[in-house]
Amino acid sequence: MSLNSSPQTAMQSTEPPEDIPVAMRDTPVKPQAPSPYRLVWVVSGAIGAIALTILSVTLWILSHPPSPSPGANAGENPVAGSSGAIADPNTDPNTDPNTDPNTDPLDPSSTSAGTPDSSDPTTLLGHRPYAEAPPETLVPVLADGSLKLREAAARAWFALEEDAQKAGVSLMVLSAFRSHADQEYLFFEVKRQRGQDATTRAEVSAPPGYSEHHTGYALDIGDSSSPETYLNPDFENTAAFRWLKDNASFYGFELSFPPDNEQGISYEPWHWRFVGDQDSLETFYREDVAVPTVSPTP
Repeated sequence: MSLNSSPQTAMQSTEPPEDIPVAMRDTPVKPQAPSPYRLVWVVSGAIGAIALTILSVTLWILSHPPSPSPGANAGENPVAGSSGAIADPNTDPNTDPNTDPNTDPLDPSSTSAGTPDSSDPTTLLGHRPYAEAPPETLVPVLADGSLKLREAAARAWFALEEDAQKAGVSLMVLSAFRSHADQEYLFFEVKRQRGQDATTRAEVSAPPGYSEHHTGYALDIGDSSSPETYLNPDFENTAAFRWLKDNASFYGFELSFPPDNEQGISYEPWHWRFVGDQDSLETFYREDVAVPTVSPTP
């Protein structure tokens, strides 16, 4: 045994062996710089994918054109209404196959005359409703006071009658103001006596509450030299009717029911009405006529 030998050097180390030599362990490891070509390939690939997607979508759209909306004609853009919804062309009266092209809805004269308007809720069998004239507004037109008219209508009648007499025409008042009770008898009782249905009776006499005679502005006129024509269509052949036709409008009177009138009432050449002042004009021509209440006969 050598004196220089040490028991400690002869013992084996209990530490695990190191896998990395000391020389390499002490040398710092430098990270590898990324290749500049790698970024270029990544960007190029992304751009290519986007371009391919756009091209595919474009080709699909071109091969699948959108179909036109229902009800719209080809080459025509739908029209938006005031509410923002697309207007339905079927609601256009100019394209409605049920619309009569010969009828102007804004021109009442374009409708057929002579047929009662059954759709009007204010009429009854073609007759319009009228309220009774207040008794204090009526004045007699005969000496016995049996027939009366509104004061304005009576004054006009007296002037007309006087001028007709000067022309050699003798006029006579056959009927003037009539109450609801008077009209009830003329319509229902005469209808019963003659065995008429309501429509037939309404052609010559209005139901109570629907007669122009209630207003105090209407009157029936006859030619006193031809009594056989009283309340008869033959009255149109008399000198009295010819004079009235030429002159009545100068006094504010007009024929109520001419031939083929829009109410569908039988032609009555004897029935005239006064429309010579504001109240009488509104009575016969205003549109908002209220249906009067007819009190039952006691």
